[in-house]
Amino acid sequence: MMPFGGIAARLERDRLRAEGVGQHHNAVKYLNQDYEALKQECIESGTLFRDPQFPAGPSALGFKELGPHSSKTRGVEWKRPSELVGDPQFIVGGATRTDICQGALGDCWLLAAIGSLTLNEELLHRVVPHGQSFQEDYAGIFHFQIWQFGEWVDVVVDDLLPTKDGELLFVHSAECTEFWSALLEKAYAKLNGCYEALSGGSTTEGFEDFTGGVAEMYDLKRAPRNMGHIIRKALERGSLLGCSIDITSAFDMEAVTFKKLVKGHAYSVTAFRDVNYRGQQEQLIRIRNPWGQVEWTGAWSDGSPEWDNIDPSDREELQLKMEDGEFWMSFRDFMREFSRLEICNLTPDALTKDELSRWHTQVFEGTWRRGSTAGGCRNHPATFWINPQFKIKLLEEDDDPGDDEVACSFLVALMQKHRRRERRLGGDMHTIGFAVYEVPEEAQGSQNVHLKKDFFLRNQSRARSETFINLREVSNQIRLPPGEYIVVPSTFEPHKEADFVLRVFTEKQSDTAELDEEISADLADEEEITEDDIEDGFKNMFQQLAGEDMEISVFELRTILNRVIARHKDLKTDGFSLDSCRNMVNLMDKDGSARLGLVEFQILWNKIRSWLTIFRQHDLDKSGTMSAYEMRMALESAGFRLNNKLHQVVVARYADAEMGVDFDNFVCCLVKLEAMFRFFRSMDPEGTGSAVMNFAEWLLLTMCG
Repeated sequence: MMPFGGIAARLERDRLRAEGVGQHHNAVKYLNQDYEALKQECIESGTLFRDPQFPAGPSALGFKELGPHSSKTRGVEWKRPSELVGDPQFIVGGATRTDICQGALGDCWLLAAIGSLTLNEELLHRVVPHGQSFQEDYAGIFHFQIWQFGEWVDVVVDDLLPTKDGELLFVHSAECTEFWSALLEKAYAKLNGCYEALSGGSTTEGFEDFTGGVAEMYDLKRAPRNMGHIIRKALERGSLLGCSIDITSAFDMEAVTFKKLVKGHAYSVTAFRDVNYRGQQEQLIRIRNPWGQVEWTGAWSDGSPEWDNIDPSDREELQLKMEDGEFWMSFRDFMREFSRLEICNLTPDALTKDELSRWHTQVFEGTWRRGSTAGGCRNHPATFWINPQFKIKLLEEDDDPGDDEVACSFLVALMQKHRRRERRLGGDMHTIGFAVYEVPEEAQGSQNVHLKKDFFLRNQSRARSETFINLREVSNQIRLPPGEYIVVPSTFEPHKEADFVLRVFTEKQSDTAELDEEISADLADEEEITEDDIEDGFKNMFQQLAGEDMEISVFELRTILNRVIARHKDLKTDGFSLDSCRNMVNLMDKDGSARLGLVEFQILWNKIRSWLTIFRQHDLDKSGTMSAYEMRMALESAGFRLNNKLHQVVVARYADAEMGVDFDNFVCCLVKLEAMFRFFRSMDPEGTGSAVMNFAEWLLLTMCG
């Protein structure tokens, strides 16, 4: 069963989030390390900080390619910057792309993202807090703020860095005395378990972790027809845009084309404008080469003749300095020359300029758990419906739809959590995606109830992620008419376990909520029967079983039940345990004798027969056991509606290793649920949904359960 500590930790995390912990101005202290307090301790004691949570040593480097026995890590020494240079600096003359030179680690994706960050000083200093130095109050401790799965975390590191032959092993600055980038890389490695966990990835992953934004990727050779509109809207929202030209071989890397564009190189998109050119509208896009030189030489480049044929005021406004790395080109040429576009949409908290329009954002956390919420993709109709479900209510169409169609724009981003950390244990990214379904008109506005299998068998998806892929995140921008829609995030195969974050960005205000059952139980009133109502045959059987005292003990009940179910050859069962039988006696025992009289046994017997009928109805393949997802429907048939978290607890407690539930475990689950519901209702006679109990009552409940 889910440990009590795990439930308590989740409740505490939810409480902190409700108080605003995890927002950028109130970041979570990673591993409960408080930068200011730790720094002050070191200053007062006159010692340099050594991080006990990420000690300098082999485990911090890696587990395979950078493991203890790898030739790459032989001779590695951990040194502080003051041991490497005479006058170490944190940042010299502001952060620039030359501060980020790759070392012996395949994390160019991360370094490209850090490089883009240096182009926006405001965003950079959200990640690299001001006031850090190797001179004033130096104590060997630094900190960085990194976005992780819906919240900002403040990560503390010491400045012991891995070196080989007196030089930094990993990222380093071309300015050898500057160390902010090496320390930021170390903080990111700490978050992910070790340096090796950073090998391989997508630049968008780094984009997001340094901004809290959500990224989209477009193949410009298969671009949507409204690509220009998408770029224009992204720039209006203050999004970061990057573009590049694909390479076909390693020889292409940073090769310069005939018209001076660089292959395999990251450019930024900085503006999009319409101009009147020879009586027609011409779309222009402005591109920046972070090198600060090497510019496009085709149409609309600096000094090209096209500028002589537009309105002088437009020319004055748009023309740029010669050879500063920034240039205009026609949108047609852009689409022909470039291969890929990445857009990182910033969340409202990262946008400070009033004129920027903002996405409306909502973030949900979810889990895929084997047997309860990990149903796999639409190819698995028997289990797809058990995945978590989220309803989006789109009420207002876009102000500027971009064509004649009335539609609402929204962006769905599904991110799996902590998968890099799993690499040390042999895990990696799952293959993930999502599907979007329209809620039928007759069901719109109804309760937020988890939709069942029949709905998905009868309805086709209206949109979906472009592909299921083993990236940390998949995202798609979607346009649909106003209405209500269901987003179903899933792994490709069922029974794959992971935690995830689902983010929904809408252009207009929307109403988004997780679909989940409201916890309830349809409990029949306690049967009012007397001994006179009981058939003689049952009385005779009871007398033979109970003996002279005419009461059935826990031990006798176990014997009786196991004899009865042994006769049912269609049921697979290990038999009822003593604990199970104690729970049944506790449920039925009205006089506190810890034994069952004739009437109590009759009522229990009626319940078990009813539950047996339900079990057989939901054992769809007649295997003698129910699957965990069949059990979910069986519990509803018995009158119990549980939410996703409770289903996870039930499966963990009552299903076997193959996710099967036999009859005795099914009965035990129902007995436990009925007892807990009845106890709560006795404590909440007014039906308020809240109950107050003292410590003795709490102990009584938990000890009897």
